Amino acid sequence: MDATTQYALAYALTTTAGLRGFLTLFAASVAAHYHWIHPSPGFTWLGADGTVIVLGIFALLEIVADKVPAVDHALHALSFGARPIAAAILVGGTVNTSNPAELYGLMAAGALNTLVVHSSSAATRAASSATTLGVANPVISVVEDVLTIGGLVLAFAKPILAAILALILVIALIVAASQVYKRVRAASASA
Repeated sequence: MDATTQYALAYALTTTAGLRGFLTLFAASVAAHYHWIHPSPGFTWLGADGTVIVLGIFALLEIVADKVPAVDHALHALSFGARPIAAAILVGGTVNTSNPAELYGLMAAGALNTLVVHSSSAATRAASSATTLGVANPVISVVEDVLTIGGLVLAFAKPILAAILALILVIALIVAASQVYKRVRAASASA
Protein backbone atom coordinates (compact mmCIF):
# COMPACT_ATOMS: atom_id res chain seq x y z
CA MET A 1 0.00 0.00 0.00
CA ASP A 2 1.51 3.35 -1.02
CA ALA A 3 1.81 6.30 1.37
CA THR A 4 -1.21 8.18 -0.02
CA THR A 5 -3.42 5.14 0.44
CA GLN A 6 -2.11 4.59 3.97
CA TYR A 7 -2.83 8.21 4.91
CA ALA A 8 -6.30 8.03 3.36
CA LEU A 9 -7.05 4.78 5.21
CA ALA A 10 -5.82 6.26 8.47
CA TYR A 11 -7.95 9.39 8.03
CA ALA A 12 -11.06 7.40 7.16
CA LEU A 13 -10.53 5.10 10.15
CA THR A 14 -9.92 7.95 12.59
CA THR A 15 -13.15 9.55 11.37
CA THR A 16 -15.18 6.38 11.99
CA ALA A 17 -13.45 6.01 15.36
CA GLY A 18 -15.09 9.28 16.37
CA LEU A 19 -18.42 7.49 16.11
CA ARG A 20 -17.45 3.96 17.21
CA GLY A 21 -13.94 3.68 18.62
CA PHE A 22 -13.92 0.03 19.57
CA LEU A 23 -15.74 -1.11 16.44
CA THR A 24 -13.16 0.69 14.30
CA LEU A 25 -10.28 -0.77 16.33
CA PHE A 26 -11.86 -4.21 15.99
CA ALA A 27 -12.09 -3.82 12.21
CA ALA A 28 -8.44 -2.73 12.02
CA SER A 29 -7.47 -5.62 14.28
CA VAL A 30 -9.23 -8.11 12.01
CA ALA A 31 -7.58 -6.49 8.98
CA ALA A 32 -4.15 -6.77 10.62
CA HIS A 33 -4.86 -10.35 11.72
CA TYR A 34 -5.63 -11.39 8.13
CA HIS A 35 -2.75 -9.28 6.74
CA TRP A 36 -5.00 -6.89 4.81
CA ILE A 37 -3.07 -4.10 6.51
CA HIS A 38 0.48 -4.19 7.80
CA PRO A 39 0.95 -2.28 11.07
CA SER A 40 4.21 -0.55 11.81
CA PRO A 41 6.56 -2.63 13.99
CA GLY A 42 5.34 -1.18 17.30
CA PHE A 43 1.72 -2.01 16.46
CA THR A 44 1.91 -5.62 15.26
CA TRP A 45 0.05 -6.65 18.44
CA LEU A 46 -3.04 -5.19 16.79
CA GLY A 47 -3.43 -8.35 14.72
CA ALA A 48 -2.92 -10.84 17.58
CA ASP A 49 -5.67 -13.37 18.33
CA GLY A 50 -6.22 -12.03 21.83
CA THR A 51 -6.47 -8.46 20.59
CA VAL A 52 -9.08 -9.41 18.01
CA ILE A 53 -11.18 -11.19 20.65
CA VAL A 54 -10.94 -8.44 23.28
CA LEU A 55 -11.70 -5.67 20.78
CA GLY A 56 -14.61 -7.69 19.38
CA ILE A 57 -16.14 -7.95 22.86
CA PHE A 58 -15.63 -4.25 23.53
CA ALA A 59 -17.08 -3.34 20.12
CA LEU A 60 -20.22 -5.34 20.86
CA LEU A 61 -20.56 -3.75 24.30
CA GLU A 62 -20.05 -0.29 22.80
CA ILE A 63 -22.80 -0.84 20.21
CA VAL A 64 -25.29 -2.18 22.76
CA ALA A 65 -24.54 0.36 25.52
CA ASP A 66 -24.95 3.25 23.12
CA LYS A 67 -28.62 2.32 22.64
CA VAL A 68 -29.47 2.64 26.35
CA PRO A 69 -30.55 6.12 27.49
CA ALA A 70 -28.32 7.59 30.22
CA VAL A 71 -25.74 4.83 29.63
CA ASP A 72 -25.06 6.41 26.25
CA HIS A 73 -24.10 9.70 27.91
CA ALA A 74 -21.73 7.95 30.30
CA LEU A 75 -20.21 6.11 27.34
CA HIS A 76 -19.77 9.39 25.47
CA ALA A 77 -18.08 10.97 28.48
CA LEU A 78 -15.59 8.09 28.72
CA SER A 79 -15.08 8.23 24.97
CA PHE A 80 -13.60 11.73 25.11
CA GLY A 81 -10.45 10.06 26.41
CA ALA A 82 -10.70 6.63 24.80
CA ARG A 83 -11.49 7.50 21.19
CA PRO A 84 -8.49 9.77 20.57
CA ILE A 85 -6.27 6.99 21.95
CA ALA A 86 -8.02 4.56 19.60
CA ALA A 87 -7.33 6.94 16.72
CA ALA A 88 -3.64 7.15 17.57
CA ILE A 89 -3.48 3.35 17.60
CA LEU A 90 -5.30 3.23 14.25
CA VAL A 91 -2.78 5.58 12.67
CA GLY A 92 0.09 3.52 14.09
CA GLY A 93 -1.58 0.40 12.75
CA THR A 94 -2.05 1.71 9.22
CA VAL A 95 0.76 4.16 8.46
CA ASN A 96 4.27 2.83 7.99
CA THR A 97 7.03 5.39 8.19
CA SER A 98 10.63 5.19 9.29
CA ASN A 99 10.39 8.65 10.85
CA PRO A 100 9.04 8.40 14.44
CA ALA A 101 8.38 12.16 14.61
CA GLU A 102 6.21 11.92 11.49
CA LEU A 103 4.29 8.96 12.92
CA TYR A 104 3.70 10.73 16.24
CA GLY A 105 2.51 13.83 14.42
CA LEU A 106 0.12 11.78 12.31
CA MET A 107 -1.10 9.97 15.43
CA ALA A 108 -1.82 13.32 17.09
CA ALA A 109 -3.64 14.57 13.98
CA GLY A 110 -5.71 11.38 13.90
CA ALA A 111 -6.56 11.77 17.58
CA LEU A 112 -7.64 15.37 16.96
CA ASN A 113 -9.80 14.31 14.00
CA THR A 114 -11.50 11.68 16.13
CA LEU A 115 -12.05 14.20 18.91
CA VAL A 116 -13.73 16.61 16.48
CA VAL A 117 -16.05 13.87 15.20
CA HIS A 118 -16.81 12.59 18.70
CA SER A 119 -17.43 16.10 20.05
CA SER A 120 -19.89 16.80 17.22
CA SER A 121 -21.62 13.50 17.85
CA ALA A 122 -21.78 14.06 21.61
CA ALA A 123 -23.14 17.59 21.13
CA THR A 124 -25.83 16.26 18.82
CA ARG A 125 -26.67 13.55 21.36
CA ALA A 126 -26.88 16.09 24.20
CA ALA A 127 -29.15 18.32 22.14
CA SER A 128 -31.31 15.32 21.30
CA SER A 129 -31.61 14.48 24.98
CA ALA A 130 -32.56 18.05 25.79
CA THR A 131 -35.20 18.26 23.09
CA THR A 132 -36.59 14.69 23.00
CA LEU A 133 -35.76 13.54 26.55
CA GLY A 134 -33.50 10.91 25.01
CA VAL A 135 -36.19 9.23 22.92
CA ALA A 136 -34.32 9.95 19.67
CA ASN A 137 -30.93 8.84 21.01
CA PRO A 138 -31.26 5.15 20.03
CA VAL A 139 -32.18 6.24 16.50
CA ILE A 140 -29.13 8.51 16.37
CA SER A 141 -27.06 5.58 17.63
CA VAL A 142 -28.28 3.32 14.82
CA VAL A 143 -27.44 6.04 12.27
CA GLU A 144 -23.94 6.24 13.79
CA ASP A 145 -23.65 2.42 13.53
CA VAL A 146 -24.62 2.51 9.85
CA LEU A 147 -22.21 5.38 9.11
CA THR A 148 -19.40 3.57 10.93
CA ILE A 149 -19.94 0.19 9.27
CA GLY A 150 -20.36 1.78 5.84
CA GLY A 151 -17.28 3.91 6.45
CA LEU A 152 -15.24 0.89 7.51
CA VAL A 153 -16.21 -1.17 4.48
CA LEU A 154 -15.44 1.72 2.18
CA ALA A 155 -12.18 2.56 4.01
CA PHE A 156 -10.76 -0.88 3.37
CA ALA A 157 -12.19 -1.22 -0.16
CA LYS A 158 -11.53 2.31 -1.47
CA PRO A 159 -9.43 4.26 1.05
CA ILE A 160 -9.07 7.47 -0.97
CA LEU A 161 -12.81 7.72 -1.68
CA ALA A 162 -13.49 6.91 1.98
CA ALA A 163 -11.15 9.71 3.09
CA ILE A 164 -12.91 12.21 0.82
CA LEU A 165 -16.31 11.17 2.16
CA ALA A 166 -14.95 11.23 5.71
CA LEU A 167 -13.84 14.82 5.21
CA ILE A 168 -17.32 15.71 3.95
CA LEU A 169 -18.82 13.96 7.00
CA VAL A 170 -16.54 15.85 9.38
CA ILE A 171 -17.55 19.16 7.83
CA ALA A 172 -21.24 18.20 7.92
CA LEU A 173 -21.00 17.12 11.58
CA ILE A 174 -19.36 20.38 12.57
CA VAL A 175 -22.02 22.41 10.76
CA ALA A 176 -24.87 20.29 12.19
CA ALA A 177 -23.51 20.40 15.73
CA SER A 178 -23.10 24.18 15.57
CA GLN A 179 -26.67 24.59 14.29
CA VAL A 180 -28.08 22.34 17.02
CA TYR A 181 -26.04 24.21 19.63
CA LYS A 182 -27.39 27.56 18.41
CA ARG A 183 -30.98 26.27 18.57
CA VAL A 184 -30.58 24.86 22.06
CA ARG A 185 -28.89 28.03 23.24
CA ALA A 186 -31.67 30.18 21.74
CA ALA A 187 -34.33 27.96 23.29
CA SER A 188 -32.74 28.10 26.74
CA ALA A 189 -32.26 31.87 26.47
CA SER A 190 -35.93 32.38 25.70
CA ALA A 191 -37.06 30.08 28.52
